[in-house]
Amino acid sequence: MSLEPARRPVRVGLQIQPQHATYDAIRRTVDAAERAGVDVLFTWDHFFPLTGDPDGPHFECWTTLAAWAEQTERVEIGALVTSVGYRNPDLLADMARTVDHVSGGRLLLGIGGGWFARDYAEYGYPFGTPGTRLTDLAAAMPRIRARWAALNPPPTRRIPVLVGGGGERRTLRIVAEHADVWHSFADVETLARKTAVLERWCAEVGRDPREIERSVSVRRGEPGDDAEALLAGGVTLFVLPTSGPAYELDGLRPWLDWRDRVNARR
Repeated sequence: MSLEPARRPVRVGLQIQPQHATYDAIRRTVDAAERAGVDVLFTWDHFFPLTGDPDGPHFECWTTLAAWAEQTERVEIGALVTSVGYRNPDLLADMARTVDHVSGGRLLLGIGGGWFARDYAEYGYPFGTPGTRLTDLAAAMPRIRARWAALNPPPTRRIPVLVGGGGERRTLRIVAEHADVWHSFADVETLARKTAVLERWCAEVGRDPREIERSVSVRRGEPGDDAEALLAGGVTLFVLPTSGPAYELDGLRPWLDWRDRVNARR
């Protein structure tokens, strides 16, 4: 992922939130999204719903990704994002390598520090503080890459790493050091400010910021001026959410059509 923003194609992702639905509904949504032309399919890495009934139906991240790896043929797949605190980093690297092989080289390793306290409390993980969780993330990244280098067979490709978050003192430094994709929920103004911070961190660690793809979460519906402004600000991966029980895809087509128009003119 070393393309300059002006040459990197615009992509559309879909986060299929694994809550309040049957797995059959998730499977059908994956099929429909791939047929529609989505570029990347994401789940998330939580153990309970984040909205609606907190004890509603929910499915685990990495077993879901393994199923998607078999089910799909073209789309890239990943977590938006997996929590570094839920798994030993070497085990996580091995899991990612395996899903990479199952998918034929279509996995993105989306990773972050974690934040949802209930996940930690009910599954017995130490919650710590935002600072300790980011320390764990920074320490995990070299271990993950070292484990990938040691595995037999190795990954099918250099697995792209997506780091989620926008903390300017810690997270963006981790992005500068380790990420191929940076994901945030930033609006246009916030993105500009945080991009400047990221570029300073890249200069400090000796990284070309053009190597890092910019990704943002957006709303379903017709892309407007904000989409064009985010594009002008360097964003090339636009991720829409959809949640159970009935996964709505009606707002997806305008983004796919906009993507195609943008890529035709670039």
